[in-house]
Amino acid sequence: QNSKCYDSSRVVPTQQTVTNMNRLKPQPTLVDQVYEAILSDISEGKFDEKNRLKQEEIAESLGVSRQPVQQALLLLRSDGLVRDAPGRGLVVSPLEFDFVRDLYEVRAAIDKLATGKAAERGAKLASEDGEDYLEAGRRALSSGSIAELIAADVNFHFFIYGLAGNPLIAETSRPHWNFLRRVMGQVLLKGEPPVEIWNQHADILGAVIEGNVGEAERLAGDHIVQALIALEQKLKA
Repeated sequence: QNSKCYDSSRVVPTQQTVTNMNRLKPQPTLVDQVYEAILSDISEGKFDEKNRLKQEEIAESLGVSRQPVQQALLLLRSDGLVRDAPGRGLVVSPLEFDFVRDLYEVRAAIDKLATGKAAERGAKLASEDGEDYLEAGRRALSSGSIAELIAADVNFHFFIYGLAGNPLIAETSRPHWNFLRRVMGQVLLKGEPPVEIWNQHADILGAVIEGNVGEAERLAGDHIVQALIALEQKLKA
């Protein structure tokens, strides 16, 4: 499960995403790790909306007791990622397009701000480290692994957030990314890996490296709009 573990606060990014930040982060608790493992399985389609989430089976598969599983499931319910189904217990919450649209509208505002500030303040670091994030995306595309594709996408965006030089951007966006991972997973399950998304990431990074604030903001906004259009088509299919 270590390859799937994200930040200890039950939200992305992964540990390598924050290489440009100096703050030490607490190690993830067992409940955090179980939360992450269940969320990863939800995002990868291993749990769906039809079947009950069985504590005993999850605990056995993760090699832990039922207690951390129960606590993690309660946190997932509190975060809206699972819900109570009458007579069945907890199941994965369905994705509703209206909510996804609202989420992407908020994300568009945050990402445009982050990318513009990254171009203004982080061009040098972008040129030094940015290619590593693009290469991770290319490897994920080649592998076809949903887990790797989601992780690479999330890490790229949090790299941009870090370049912006405003820690509140990442902090503000973090609560939304568990849902975004869920959405990404659902879309990836319904089609081919999104090569065009990584072409857009490369263009965004190029504008940041050039220090072109206006172009970076425009590309970030277009990226979210195009992603939402593609999501609508696949989620409603």
